[in-house]
Amino acid sequence: MSDLYDVPDGWEWKTINEVCTKVTDGAHKSPKTIDIGKPYITVRDVNNDGIINFNDCKFISDEDFDLLVKGNCKPNNGDVLFSKDGTVGKVALVNYDIEFVVLSSLAILKPSENILSNYLKNYLLSPYFLDKAIKSKTGAAIKRVVLKTIKELNIPLPTLSEQKRIVSKLDNLFEKIDKSIELHQKNMDEADLFMGSVLNEIFVELEEKFDKKLWKDILTIKNGKHYKDVLDENGIYPIYGSGGVINYANDYICNENSVIIGRKGTINSPLFVKEKFWNIDTAFGLEANIDKLLPMFLFYFSIRFNFLDLNKSTTLPSLAKSNLLQIEMVLPPLQIQQKIVKYLDEVSEKIEKVKSIQKEKMDNLKALKASILDKAFRGEL
Repeated sequence: MSDLYDVPDGWEWKTINEVCTKVTDGAHKSPKTIDIGKPYITVRDVNNDGIINFNDCKFISDEDFDLLVKGNCKPNNGDVLFSKDGTVGKVALVNYDIEFVVLSSLAILKPSENILSNYLKNYLLSPYFLDKAIKSKTGAAIKRVVLKTIKELNIPLPTLSEQKRIVSKLDNLFEKIDKSIELHQKNMDEADLFMGSVLNEIFVELEEKFDKKLWKDILTIKNGKHYKDVLDENGIYPIYGSGGVINYANDYICNENSVIIGRKGTINSPLFVKEKFWNIDTAFGLEANIDKLLPMFLFYFSIRFNFLDLNKSTTLPSLAKSNLLQIEMVLPPLQIQQKIVKYLDEVSEKIEKVKSIQKEKMDNLKALKASILDKAFRGEL
């Protein structure tokens, strides 16, 4: 193929299918989940570092587990998982004592004797491969990389001894880089903790001095709606879910300076929106009664409040409007609210500057990792 770059002598271009004994995926039909059972892993359970979270995953019965094992949905140690649906490009090397099966969002690659599992894992994370994979996504509702395409994608293959050298070099370099990334992430987490302690200190003091009011008496909650009928990529109003902007619309539901609380899924990460917007059906829009309550004061209260305490679902976290309206919050006079908001804005701005610096450093380190991967699979490491 003309877009394949030159590789060193002794290397060969192969397809993924040629270096794997099997390329398959997980279950195409979701089995019934139960509270206690065998782990059932989806792309959601694999983090960006390739670690599988078995604590928060779903579980299925032994009977359903055995059926999926027979259907080749169970990866073995040494296999490599590649997320191909929705979020494309998460990679995990299977090396666990726990037996588990996977959903179809994850491809299972079983390396042959000619390729090391860690070499394959690292290559799937390389910029060259990810670019090819992402550009090959197809589908209308959910974009995905089909198995046929994965099998046809190319991989540069050196000798096993050279693979071992490359993997060893990558391990050593990435260990140092990952420690630095972890340190910057810790600094960001500590900045968030500091903001939380400031909020807690202020609201505890306020609760000792002023009365509380129910949300139903000081704000309006606007239900989100399906957005297909108002969808307009050139629209002037953003469409918000609980995680942020997902598209644009030609109409709006909530007025400017409103707070978004997730109704399902992400329910504990409030957002403040300064412009008019359309909220989807999994997000509530909160409009403060400005005669009594400042919108930013509501937002800071919402950041501190633990909405997970109101979750009644055993599966997907969810909130009920009726329960939200019964939330009690301290309500000082508007003048005091203004002073508190001004102070918290100043603290928040300083914290965001610290986090921005840390994030920039983390992004630079991640870019360095990508650059190293690119060199490694060109024989330049």
